[in-house]
Amino acid sequence: MGRLQKYLAECGIASRRKCEDYILQGRVKVNGRVVRELGVKINPEVDIIEFDGKIVRRENKKIYIMLNKPTGYITSAKDQFGRPTVMDLIKIKERIYPVGRLDYDTSGLLLLTNDGGLANILMHPRHEIVKTYIAKIKGIPTEKELERFRNGLLIDGYLTSKAEIEILSIENRTCVVEIKIHEGKNRQVRKMCEAIGHPVIFLTRTKIGELSLGKLKPGEWKYLTPKEIEYLKSLR
Repeated sequence: MGRLQKYLAECGIASRRKCEDYILQGRVKVNGRVVRELGVKINPEVDIIEFDGKIVRRENKKIYIMLNKPTGYITSAKDQFGRPTVMDLIKIKERIYPVGRLDYDTSGLLLLTNDGGLANILMHPRHEIVKTYIAKIKGIPTEKELERFRNGLLIDGYLTSKAEIEILSIENRTCVVEIKIHEGKNRQVRKMCEAIGHPVIFLTRTKIGELSLGKLKPGEWKYLTPKEIEYLKSLR
């Protein structure tokens, strides 16, 4: 026996949190009956689970992919406005989904998998996995502004956790900075830069924890190596 949303995540439908949304939306059936309650327990050996009218079975083969997401792509399986999604870049037969998200106008390292348990861990704030970004911003921040950034900023009603920011280069009235955060709120890096008066011109994510893009060019992807997979699983 296990909880329905956990089983859906393990089957590669989406992260556990997203699967909870699907249940509340009435897109999941158990033995022919729509289930809209969270926490329902099921027995995969006996119960028939459906998502959007298709029977769901646990994937035996786990897939782990790293993509260098270009700008101009949505981080989802489908887009209601018909914009290209990251799934258009990866042509494999297995069902996978993005772990977390990168904005339409942000590029860089994105992980995709059908391992719902691992995806849930990577997205949970308590694990404090550091994400590293390179940003080109307007103006040159003062030391006081950098310290404000590092100590936490009030954004959309919440105080961001402590972060790291270092100036890498300065050119005319712009500069390139390296930023490290372990949260993942919507457009957080952009909002933090705006909060200190230096809006982002260009933003890319280069690392998640110890995983790095390496030589992957925008639009290219690869399967994670056994060593990289082992590292991710060590974060459990």
